[in-house]
Amino acid sequence: MPPKPSNPQAMLFTSRLEQILNHQHPLYKLANAIDWSEFEKAFGSMYSPDQGAPAKRIRLMVGLHYLKHAFDNSDEETVFAWVENPYWQYFCGEQYFQHELPIDPSLMTKWRNRVKSEGLEKLLEVTIKTGLKTGALKKYQMRKVAADTTVQEKAISFPTDARLYNRMRQRLVTKAKECGIGLRQSYVRKGKQSFIMHSRYSHARQYRRAAKHLRKLKSYLGRVTRDIERKLQPEQSEEFERLLELSHRLLRQKRHDKNKLYSIHSPEVVCISKGKSHKRYEFGCKVSLVTTIGKEPFVLGIQAFEGNPYDGHTLAASLEQAGRLGSFDPAEVFVDRGFRGHDYKGPALVHIVGRGLRKLPRTLRRWFKRRSVIEPVIGHTKSDCRLARNYLKGSEGDRMNAILCGCGYNIRRLLREFIFLLCKYLFPWPDRCPNTLAPIAQKAF
Repeated sequence: MPPKPSNPQAMLFTSRLEQILNHQHPLYKLANAIDWSEFEKAFGSMYSPDQGAPAKRIRLMVGLHYLKHAFDNSDEETVFAWVENPYWQYFCGEQYFQHELPIDPSLMTKWRNRVKSEGLEKLLEVTIKTGLKTGALKKYQMRKVAADTTVQEKAISFPTDARLYNRMRQRLVTKAKECGIGLRQSYVRKGKQSFIMHSRYSHARQYRRAAKHLRKLKSYLGRVTRDIERKLQPEQSEEFERLLELSHRLLRQKRHDKNKLYSIHSPEVVCISKGKSHKRYEFGCKVSLVTTIGKEPFVLGIQAFEGNPYDGHTLAASLEQAGRLGSFDPAEVFVDRGFRGHDYKGPALVHIVGRGLRKLPRTLRRWFKRRSVIEPVIGHTKSDCRLARNYLKGSEGDRMNAILCGCGYNIRRLLREFIFLLCKYLFPWPDRCPNTLAPIAQKAF
């Protein structure tokens, strides 16, 4: 169990952070607005009270994850920037300025794997409660919400048959060498040569010659797979079970098959086509978002789904998560035409935008036009909050990264609210120019 925070006697020649920081800074105000005790209650049961070394403080781990996705940093960048920024240290609960790294960056991965995606939903729930507490989110704004889906791409190289065949053979040869299995031939030199020539012929558009080397790469993989199966001992079958299964799946699949294998280290990756002209196919998983449709939208729910489900079949689970985290029941939901034929049977009224807009009343037509406010939310979560590329492992990593991206967006939304209040404090006259908000926001960060 991490030590409980205390207020010891003040150090003689050191000032507290709260005495030297600007109390109007957005991060300072946000740190005081968040109810950190909720995390102690939620995650305290995951720690042993009297066994092992004392763990790191829960507020420190939660604050680092908030800062990581709010400012688009990796685990290492977040930890190193924490030492340099006194406002980050105050946000994470420090009383005095620290000159050493708070944790090893790998501890962030271990902490995420401990709390899982179900525990990380608490982080998103607290951001919603903080928005209601500070006034950035109004209760009436949660009556009308918008839902949409996007793709969270995985951190994999672009899948081609030649690359998959060569990579799969390399993994099998390496594993066989570790287990002491002597192969008849490993094709290390010839496999590398065929892979290079396939790339060169494909670049030169000499596709017949490229196809010849592609068949060679597939033959090399098949020979290595069968050789390992012949020489495999019964006690070694568990170690090779997953690799051999992926190898047979890769050898069987054809061009137009469904549920193909696109990555060796991330077999859960699927190919999703969203009709984009600049990017026809994206390789990852589908993510559903639920946001308010006011002037300043707020993320109420976000989760990743395995496979490539139909958009309409994600609506029920998305609204259930949003209602559970925000403690509300949406009255109306606005979606695009990709949700036609949805299976949602709850109390909310689902409006499919894009059909019969001219025949609608003026008030409802205005809300139909507001549905598109969710599109820039998706863009900001991808460009600013690490949703564009997921580096976490497995399907559980997809779910954890999606939830943390929603937390990062809400944190940035809360900081913008405090920046606006700071500008009102610095420019109290009524006819101030809105263009003055930009330089003040840059100084605040």
